[in-house]
Amino acid sequence: MIPPARFGSGAIQMIDKLKNTALACVVALSVATPAAAEQVVVTADKMIDVLAGKTVEHPAIFITDGRITSVADARTVRWGAGVKHINLTGKTILPGLIDMHVHLTGLAEVGGYQGLRYTDSFWTAIGVANAKTTLKAGFTTVRNVGSADFADVGLKQAIEGGFVPGPRIVPAGYAIGATGGHCDGGGFPPSLDHKSPSVVDSPEEGRAKVRWLHKFGARVIKICATGGVFSLGDAVGAQQLSFEEMKAIADEAHMLGLKVAAHAHGNDGIRTAIEAGIDTIEHCSLADDATIKLAAQKKTWFDMDIYNDDYILATGTANGTEQESLDKEKMIGRLQRETFQKAVRAGVPMLFGTDAGVYPHGDNGKQFAKMVEWGMTPMQAIQAATVSGAKALGQESDVGAIAVGHYGDIVAVVGDPLSDVTVLEHVTDVVKGGVLVD
Repeated sequence: MIPPARFGSGAIQMIDKLKNTALACVVALSVATPAAAEQVVVTADKMIDVLAGKTVEHPAIFITDGRITSVADARTVRWGAGVKHINLTGKTILPGLIDMHVHLTGLAEVGGYQGLRYTDSFWTAIGVANAKTTLKAGFTTVRNVGSADFADVGLKQAIEGGFVPGPRIVPAGYAIGATGGHCDGGGFPPSLDHKSPSVVDSPEEGRAKVRWLHKFGARVIKICATGGVFSLGDAVGAQQLSFEEMKAIADEAHMLGLKVAAHAHGNDGIRTAIEAGIDTIEHCSLADDATIKLAAQKKTWFDMDIYNDDYILATGTANGTEQESLDKEKMIGRLQRETFQKAVRAGVPMLFGTDAGVYPHGDNGKQFAKMVEWGMTPMQAIQAATVSGAKALGQESDVGAIAVGHYGDIVAVVGDPLSDVTVLEHVTDVVKGGVLVD
């Protein structure tokens, strides 16, 4: 390079001008011209407004780059030729549905020891198929509460990367429980014993496990506060984590900005989880009146899977489910539904969670009818699967409603779900982020 001192002042000014011009060109080339925002409008005959609790006629939902920009009356607005029109004439639209309790890497068709016939990675592959089925059933957001090998985290990443279709996933990774408990592997001899990544046996281990799960992608923490139906060798209602362990887990998760869900069938475990500050209680089968009252007072969410009893008992041992598990289900199935009814009447905040994976994925919508049968109005059941789910996830600005700023997640049905909630079992169209799902 020739030193500037070799040139006169005019030449130096010319060089500076050329340098500035070149720099401007580099900047112009390095900053790509933004692509035109993708604009979509969705129209239908009716819309269920879950925030206002009413039906809106002739909605027009405008979506730009995946988020809703306005909600208008299709009879009075116009849109340009560059706006993609998703025409759902003759149908009723709702927000994309939220299932707060699924196991995408589980198969209802494979129960008990039959699962040992498959290699570990089989379950991740199954998750891909189940994610697509779940999305097509109208569930655009799910909370996956337990998955080995962080398969749900990987599935979330693949969906967000556009590699496979599926819902928005809030993953838990491994569920946390005590040695020999519902989250530990039971039913095997000591020669096959190993410490599961799920196991904690002290408050300190609980805190460390939360940090480890968060490190590798968990966005909700799941604990097993009591025994379960499908865990062999334990009592379904017996408490399995202490108050100190639950509170340590809850405190650590909340410090990291994570919510905590507790699998809990028995009353003692449910009550202890509420007192420890757990955010949502799953199953809630044997909660007594005092515990239900406590949940209502503390505004602790109940997430009750009251449909799957029908499938479990109808299938019996045909899929490999052990008789021990069936006996447990027979004991709690009816009681869980009665508890659900009491909780609704008491004003406990309720969610929509199905435990899909215990029964076939894609049948999630069958729970709506059970919720109505056992005490909810159709609007309450729909709100449990939309606005309430969003609030419990801490995502009320993103999902759970057809409202400005939310993702353009919309489902359509033929008929009026407020007069016949079973139409939600037959979703005809799904829009996720403004894109019509094939």
